[in-house]
Amino acid sequence: MSGNDSEIEAPFDRYRAVVRPEWIDHNGHMNMGFYLVVFDFATDAWFRYLGLGEPHRAAQAVTTFCLEAHVTYHREVRAGDPLRFTTQLLAWDAKRLHYFHRMYHAADEFLAATNELVSLHVSEATRRAAPMAPEILDRLARIQAVHDALPRPAQVGRRMGLGSPPTTR
Repeated sequence: MSGNDSEIEAPFDRYRAVVRPEWIDHNGHMNMGFYLVVFDFATDAWFRYLGLGEPHRAAQAVTTFCLEAHVTYHREVRAGDPLRFTTQLLAWDAKRLHYFHRMYHAADEFLAATNELVSLHVSEATRRAAPMAPEILDRLARIQAVHDALPRPAQVGRRMGLGSPPTTR
């Protein structure tokens, strides 16, 4: 990884997948549990891009834990559908990352789902939050400067609920 900001993708757009037959449920589309699985694969690709991949984790005896994850479902995908994922860095500090994945149908280009996450950087020895290495923090700062120019996704920070209860007469 060099310090060249021209190498920073906005958004990050490298992870691809195909909906596997075993991910299909009785409705004939991808089961909701497998959205988290494939979004986790997209997170693995994102972390490699950040420098938080397996070599770094092994050398530094660190890992990441997911603290919170929100999924929105927009259109169904089916067995064999090609998928394309983008990732946007929303915020970070020395120990946490807030990022946002979009899952698109790679051929038809519709938005299928989104995944908003907060991850914690953790020491494997203590199983507690630990600061990221300076080179990772530097990389995050450079990525954030580029990703700040992107529009904030409408799904970020959404609350779940049904709204006001209906009135009865």
